[in-house]
Amino acid sequence: MVVKYKNNWIPTKSLEEMSNTNYDVLIVGSGPGGGATLQRLCELWKNQGAKKIGILEKGDKLFHSHSLNIPTQNVNTARDVLLGDNSTTFEERLPQFSGARMVYALGGRSLFWNAATPRPISSELNKWPIHRRELNVYYGMAEKLLHVTTDYAKGSSMQNVFLKRLHAAGILEADDMPVAFDMTPSRQGEVHSNPWYSSINALAAAQFDRPYDLAVNAYVSKVTTQGGRVSGVEVLSADMRPHRIRAKNVVVSASTLETPRLLLNSGIPGQAIGRYLTGHVSIIAVGTIPRRQFSDKLGNFSILKFETKESPYHIQILGPDQYFSYQQFEDKVLKDQLMVAYASFGRVEPRAENRVYVDPSVKDEFGVPLQQVQYSLSNKDRQTADQVAQGIRQSAAAMGVTLDESTLVLRPPGSDMHEASTCRMGDDPATSGTNRHGQIHGVQGLYVADNSVLPTLTAAGPVLSNTALAIRLADHLVRQSG
Repeated sequence: MVVKYKNNWIPTKSLEEMSNTNYDVLIVGSGPGGGATLQRLCELWKNQGAKKIGILEKGDKLFHSHSLNIPTQNVNTARDVLLGDNSTTFEERLPQFSGARMVYALGGRSLFWNAATPRPISSELNKWPIHRRELNVYYGMAEKLLHVTTDYAKGSSMQNVFLKRLHAAGILEADDMPVAFDMTPSRQGEVHSNPWYSSINALAAAQFDRPYDLAVNAYVSKVTTQGGRVSGVEVLSADMRPHRIRAKNVVVSASTLETPRLLLNSGIPGQAIGRYLTGHVSIIAVGTIPRRQFSDKLGNFSILKFETKESPYHIQILGPDQYFSYQQFEDKVLKDQLMVAYASFGRVEPRAENRVYVDPSVKDEFGVPLQQVQYSLSNKDRQTADQVAQGIRQSAAAMGVTLDESTLVLRPPGSDMHEASTCRMGDDPATSGTNRHGQIHGVQGLYVADNSVLPTLTAAGPVLSNTALAIRLADHLVRQSG
């Protein structure tokens, strides 16, 4: 007898049940953008029982939390084993973006991200189609939702020594790295057992505010419209049975690669949809430093060399070894030589020719055309990559770290998992997929709430910006609904 349990740590609905409901808001995708939109809607509509909210996830339930919160995992095993076992790569099909990787599961790639949450550089935010005062409010709300802190490595001798050395060498933009990590202790029955943030936290916060409908293994194949307004989606179940779900508003948060695919396959108008695909030039280098240089109170370190106008990149400086994040059950074995990791991300120029498009001749198992990617680095991008490598060398020298030069290698495009801007926000439909509220130009009620809506991608990772804009979108939806 085969025993199969229901895996019901979060309530779900069938597509048959959801097809009998007319939703006020239907969200496609459960990553950071979809989760933040849902959480804010449930918060604002907490006492609005008549409002109907649904969320559809292409994948299944996987983990109930970020991978680093799982007791059997540390930063090494989650990255080297667990991510590979639970993700999809595209080396052969997308050779120009061969490093791309997707996680088709509830929570998406937020189950694995390293939680660095700096705000984008101010000079770039000033160019966005949203006033800075308004942006600052929503970044603050996003940081609250994500429990952003700069105290993660507080009190560590390595953190203190490295920061002093960096500052003494004139690298003044180095500071404590902001991370999405809940440092609140569990007490008096209030449990804080999921410190590393994933969008599962947002789904949970939403659930305790008000009910919503969630379906997993729900493959959205088409967005439907009528008279210039969204009417719902067509969705396939795992056994390929079709369903139609009606909605007054549809928020697509399927990812930078999947969202334009869905919109293009749906015949949604917009000459910029899929254009301006932007990632980072990325290098992950390592070096070593003698253990004897530090006190017994070694600790970990979590430093960020922030982006500046002169240096269009940032460097996350993490370690030692796997002890940036490890389980309480592990013995902390420290060698004479400690490893220091430099995870660096440089800006890439937004160019219309870098794009996601669909190829009608190449289809998935559901018969839906797959996306293709056209992507290349400009001369300026390659110059930025050289700056990144030089910045790592300078930081390592200042810190007294012996750098392994063989690791200073540019990673394949897409390896950073920071791709953005394929439905970017703007005022001109010729150069942007959505307006300043994330609504697709010319289609009432159809919105985008993932990394693809970012107007530009700075050196900072996209999750904090994505979350801030998703919360702002939810506020807009509530205002529009009256």
